[in-house]
Parts: sequence; C-alpha cells; structure tokens
Amino acid sequence: MNEHVQEPKRKHRIQVNILIRMVLSLIVAIAINDFLILLFVKLAHAWGWDWLRNVFPYFLTPLFIVIFIFTFFILTRRIVKDLITLEHGLQIIAEGDLKYRVPVKRKDELGRVAFNINLMAERLQQQIEKERELENSKMEMITGISHDLRTPLTSIIGYIELLRTNSFQNQDEYTRFIQNTYNKAVHLKKLLDDLFEYTRLTSTETRLDLKKIDVFQLLDQLLFEFEPIAQENGIHIVKEIGDSPVIALIDSEKIARAIDNLLMNALKYSVKPGTVHILMKSNHKQITIEVENEGTPLTQEQENKLFDRFYKVDHSRSSEGIQTGTGLGLSIARNIIELHEGTLTLNHVKNIFKFTLTLPLPYMEKHNYSN
Repeated sequence: MNEHVQEPKRKHRIQVNILIRMVLSLIVAIAINDFLILLFVKLAHAWGWDWLRNVFPYFLTPLFIVIFIFTFFILTRRIVKDLITLEHGLQIIAEGDLKYRVPVKRKDELGRVAFNINLMAERLQQQIEKERELENSKMEMITGISHDLRTPLTSIIGYIELLRTNSFQNQDEYTRFIQNTYNKAVHLKKLLDDLFEYTRLTSTETRLDLKKIDVFQLLDQLLFEFEPIAQENGIHIVKEIGDSPVIALIDSEKIARAIDNLLMNALKYSVKPGTVHILMKSNHKQITIEVENEGTPLTQEQENKLFDRFYKVDHSRSSEGIQTGTGLGLSIARNIIELHEGTLTLNHVKNIFKFTLTLPLPYMEKHNYSN
C-alpha cells in the first residue's frame, strides 16, 4: 500500500499569487517601457532623427503589451508547469495506474487539487483492493460451502444407493445404514442452518427479540445438555457459574447459539482426554462468561483469522467422532455478541485457549423493554 497522502498544512490563494505576478509584470513592463522611451528620445536628439520622435509613440502601447505579456509568462511559468503536471497525472490515473501520485507540493488551490487527486486515486485503489478481497472471499466461501455440503451429501447418496439396491446383509446393517443416513442429513441441515444464520446476522435488518432472561439458568441448561456429548468425547466439564440469578436483557435464542458455538469449538479443538473450564461472573456493569480449554497451539496468523467467516484451522478435520462445520461458528458467535453491544475475545497462550464473552448490564437500563 502506498504512503498515505499528506494534506497541505496551509492554504494560500492562487488568485493572490497571480495578482502579485501581474503587478510585478506591470511594474517591470512600465520600467522597461520608460527606459526605452528615454533611450529612443536621447538617440533621436543625438542623431537628429526627428522622424523617430513622430513614429515612436505609435509603438509604445504594443511594446508595453509585449513586455507585460512576456514578463507575466516568465513569472507564472511555475504555475503553468504545475497545471501541466496535474493534467499529466490525471491522464496517468485515468489510464488505470492508481499507484501514481501527482508530485505537486503547493500550498494553494493547486496543492488542494493535487491532494484531492491523490486522495481519490488512493481511495479508488483501496476500493479495488477491497473488491478483490471480497471476490476472493466469495470464491473461498463457494469453495468452502461446496466442500462442506458435498461431503455429507455424498454419504447420504451412497447410503441411499445401498438401501435402494438392497446391498445390506441383515437387519442390523440395514438399521445402521438408516441411522448413518439420518445422521448425515442432520449434519447437512446444521451446515445449512449455520449459513442461513450467518446471512441473517450480517443483514442490516437483523433485530433482536430482547427479553429479561436469567443468564445463569440459561448457561446451566446449556451445560446440562452439553455434558453428555463432552463425556462421549473424553472431555471433563469444570464449571464455576455460581448459583444466583443474573438477569439481563438479551435475545435468549441467539445468546444460547453463541454460547453453544463456543462450547462446541472447545470440544472440537481440545486435547482428548481433556478438560473444559466454564466460568461466569458478573458485576453492576457486565456479565462475563469464559470458556477455557487446552488444545494445539496456533500460529499468530491462524489466531488472527480465527473469527473470520469460513475459516477453519488445518487440523480441524482431524477431530475424531465430531462432524466438521462450516467454519462459521465463531464468526456467528461474535456477531451475536456484538449485536448485544458486548465483546467476544480470545486469549491464546501456548496451548491454552480462553474465550471471553461479555454482555453489558447497562444495556438493559438503556432500552426500556419489559417482559
């Protein structure tokens, strides 16, 4: 990226500059004209050229105009040169070279024009680069969706083909095929639900169904449903969520979705057997929920992209017994929390991952909602 365009610090008026040069040209023209008059008068007197005295007055005005114009051109050549530079720069930028910057270092209107031309080129360049990034993101999105949807769909088609051709040996195998087909169909539905949810959350028309909810009870219920899945995958749950009601104005369905995404993320990326710690605390300003687990360390680049849509860490497909998702879980969770004017951050130290979710309690006081 090019160095940011520097705005002129002071502004002089170009009219003043032109006026000064005009006055100087006038003074110079008058001085030279007077000098020539004296010179010709002395020459005519010395050499006896009386006819020159009669003819010379007719040349005074044209001579004055020529001297004035010549002097004015000389004194304004810098301005003209800068105008030509501006025109040349505009032509280069118009031909598509958005990296070009007009080298005009003036402090008047021409300097402002040069600054605005450079600023325009810089913003156009940034806009084009942003559009390219969006295009690349769309292609990655299409590739990711195609891959994630094709895998369960291929399995479903395979199992249905086995059932259609009666390619099973006994009732137990038939039941297993049916169950696997159902599981893959459910997985496919979840992938589509994630995609639909992300689309809804990034829409400008997204609205929250805010109600006064006991966040402690909501989190306790989510953990109650999560513990059997965690135990099946060798994960022990340690919870420190207190036992007192914590009332906040939230969209319970969306907050539940965000917390569930964090829990499933911890389950997928934890070392197994392992432990997931869940902590909740609150004060008069906010509610804080922390989800901590031990997993494979990430590079700085991977950590920076963790909340990006459709981003999945390379080893995400190696989670045994857990179906992979679309890479939208953390992005959806962050969008939900930010819609509630909260924050979702990650503190990653070596192999310890701590996701911290905060919800502001003043949010309830700011909006006069009721049950």
